[in-house]
Amino acid sequence: MNILNKTAIVTGASSGLGAAISEALIHSGAKVYGVARNVKALQSLKDKLGDHFVSVPLDISNHETVKSWINETFSESHSPEILINNAGTGSFGKIDEMPSEEWLTMINTNLNGLYFMTSQVVGLMKKKEEGSHIINIGSILGSTGRAESAAYCATKFGIQGFSDALFKELRFFNIKVTCFNPGSIDTHFFESSGIASHHNMLQPKDLANTLVYILQTPDNMLISDITIRPLNPKSPE
Repeated sequence: MNILNKTAIVTGASSGLGAAISEALIHSGAKVYGVARNVKALQSLKDKLGDHFVSVPLDISNHETVKSWINETFSESHSPEILINNAGTGSFGKIDEMPSEEWLTMINTNLNGLYFMTSQVVGLMKKKEEGSHIINIGSILGSTGRAESAAYCATKFGIQGFSDALFKELRFFNIKVTCFNPGSIDTHFFESSGIASHHNMLQPKDLANTLVYILQTPDNMLISDITIRPLNPKSPE
């Protein structure tokens, strides 16, 4: 895909990997609708990235809100070629000590939100003559478990299965689906589980550039899933 002048939706765009992906797409010539709940962070990112970034304050776990925004924003003549399902939340701890509200928040954001956004966008993508691409941000914890991460792992295993089934469903509509599975990223995401970020972790900018490369692969080439790890994950001394 040639990204120039393409329209992209990036969920979880306000910080971390989502912000880096939004910036990389804009630098490649795309217009980005950045979706997140943090209005202030979205505005700061828009101030940085300019008019090609459209801030969209939205809770993707609310089906009716997602549906209304898609219907109000897009049409057959103006619809996205790229969907990056990046939004996610994580809570970590012993399964018998985790509040049920935290479990439900992860399910509603990581899985239900993924479904709500994708199900609305796919109908528009099917009507396009040119190719489209959906990238779901998974995790290495979508293929291996980790102690005190059962709930989070369940959602990431779910994303892996969702993506695998979806690419088989959509490939003949000229829609690519990729499950993008990074290891530890240099953000604050895992601090609640006692893991502090450090520079040996994967860098958001590097991951964003890799994602853009995947989008730019030849039209009849599909990278259906990819796992990316830091070569040396140990914290620098």
